[in-house]
Amino acid sequence: MVTPELNPVERAEHIGGADLHYWVYRDERVEAGVPVGTGVPAVSVPAVPLDPAGAVDGAGAADGVDTVLMVHGLRGTHHGLELVAAGLPDHRVVIPDLPGFGDSGPMTGRRHDVAGYAHVITELIERLGGRDRPIVLVGHSFGSIVAARVASAAPELVRRLVLINPIATPALRGPRVVLSGLTSAYYTLGRRLPLRAGHSLLSNRWVVLAASRAMTRTKDKQLRGFIDDNHLRYFSRFHSPALVSETFEASVTHTVADHADALRMPTLLIAGESDEIAPLAGQRALAARLADAELVVIPNVGHLVHYETPEPAAEAIQRFLGAP
Repeated sequence: MVTPELNPVERAEHIGGADLHYWVYRDERVEAGVPVGTGVPAVSVPAVPLDPAGAVDGAGAADGVDTVLMVHGLRGTHHGLELVAAGLPDHRVVIPDLPGFGDSGPMTGRRHDVAGYAHVITELIERLGGRDRPIVLVGHSFGSIVAARVASAAPELVRRLVLINPIATPALRGPRVVLSGLTSAYYTLGRRLPLRAGHSLLSNRWVVLAASRAMTRTKDKQLRGFIDDNHLRYFSRFHSPALVSETFEASVTHTVADHADALRMPTLLIAGESDEIAPLAGQRALAARLADAELVVIPNVGHLVHYETPEPAAEAIQRFLGAP
């Protein structure tokens, strides 16, 4: 599988007690003022630095370009959402590595849970000019819970909300309770072992591959290999077993539904038809609770919409953002 050349600009700031790294993606044709879809080749345009107020240039300006901020899932990094970002060429996309994952350092003075991550994302939105021009907030899996928390607590910062494979039902109840319990024990053991042994356990190649293949639905060997490679490369880029265990516990004890009644902005739910981590029945129940929601179900995919079917997901987002 060939990934698109996105050439994002990496930035690092101290936000919410963490050294946060985030990447700014924007199609060069948009930067150059060339209408997307004209067939004109992309040109290289230097990145514009942050203005003195700390906002990405244009995030709060009347340039007609929305800022789309994406939040990745548990043990993910910004790389996992790049294929969806590639499908949004007429929007500025910003994707951070959540604190403690990828290139971002852990938070100091805050727990690595839904509230802690929501605090960081809220501050990042403000740095991006969200007080002047509300953004589009996208969350995948655990990131959907964080995004919902941000949007419910600070709705003035979020113009529209997109939740991909949203966690709508509790993992510690229902048909997944046994698997969730075993996974929780796995993370607990990793936390209790000496640091090096715990990291080795949670990063074990065969465990990562087993998790990758359990979530993958495609029969395309090349795509399956691409997904496995990405999980092996990025799934173990966490700061410590204690941190990832803390985040895992947050992921199985909270859901988007915790914030459903406070989400009043237009919201797009993108579900995988055969998602066992975020079952479709829960997505339908969540959509029914939200004030202004649309549910798009992508067939023949599970919890890896961002890897297996990024194009249909991006098309749904493009259409949703173009709606009045």
